[in-house]
Amino acid sequence: MDVYQKSQASHPYTEQDIGTTRLLPTYRMDLRPTHSKDVFYQANPISNWKDVSWDKIGRPYRVERWSKEKLRWEKEHDQQLPPQTSWEMFNRSFQNLFDADALATRQEAFGTLGKSLGTLKMHEALEAVEDIVQATVWNKIHRVEDAVWDPRGKRALFEGLDVKKPEVLFLGAADGYEAMQLMAMYPGGHAVLVDYDDYCRTNRFGEFPEAYPFLGEDPATGAPRVWYRDEMNIDFEVVDIRDLKYGKEFDVVVSIGLIEHFPDEYKPLALDMHRRFLKPGGYAIMTTPRAQLQSKIFYTLFADIMNFAYRELMDVKHLGLYAYENGFEILRHGRIKAHNGIIARAR
Repeated sequence: MDVYQKSQASHPYTEQDIGTTRLLPTYRMDLRPTHSKDVFYQANPISNWKDVSWDKIGRPYRVERWSKEKLRWEKEHDQQLPPQTSWEMFNRSFQNLFDADALATRQEAFGTLGKSLGTLKMHEALEAVEDIVQATVWNKIHRVEDAVWDPRGKRALFEGLDVKKPEVLFLGAADGYEAMQLMAMYPGGHAVLVDYDDYCRTNRFGEFPEAYPFLGEDPATGAPRVWYRDEMNIDFEVVDIRDLKYGKEFDVVVSIGLIEHFPDEYKPLALDMHRRFLKPGGYAIMTTPRAQLQSKIFYTLFADIMNFAYRELMDVKHLGLYAYENGFEILRHGRIKAHNGIIARAR
């Protein structure tokens, strides 16, 4: 394969495709502008966070239906599953959903169900039904609704930052999706992804689809442009975020679905990790899963795949109040498809 053919294969979309969306076997390509008739970022403004209190809003919802693999490990080892081991189990389990062709998985499960019912293997049949339900729901959430990556919602949340060629630090980076979206929107910068599971470096980020297009900006013209991961300046560090050696040198510190894994006694530490590495005037971007019925159903249905460690579902007021109480000024807050999101600065 010559260079041109390789480029065509890994960069299949161009500026001519802006405004379009397409369903692919394992994800949705979406280059539609953020400001369309179905904008997903909807702010619910709170003008004064001093007026928000835990007595008024209550506490986040705790997810407490655990993965069978977690329970089995704890029974075998007679101890609680360590946080890093739980994260490693989760990453491998969750990535399997991204890698699978949901429709093909569902079709295969239907075949298994038919054979199992024909031979009266009821346990096998029940497992096939569970696979059918999970594949159907995952297909709807990730491919049809695009609620996991949610490019338009994330772009709407990230827009308007006063940065040029930013230095970005992504804590608990997993597949690094949001850093790549930021690099497309604010081109010419540099991102450091941090995760203490090397599988995230080699597989979740390392095997992220080369052909996935990110809608961003052309720095030369200010016009919309399509970007790809191999055009971005990104490094990946495998380290516990508590052991990072950086100073206050980042324009943006971002975490996606991280804060909700810390019980209240550890949330000040988690939030300090965002403040510690920010330049004066830098932006902290944080999201957490929403406390909505769909999320509660998802984490129940996918318990064996998702629930290996402490997890909360929050309203945006919960996330904002945690940040406010721990020294942040909330600049923007709102809800996207599956997450709450805030943009904040250290006070």
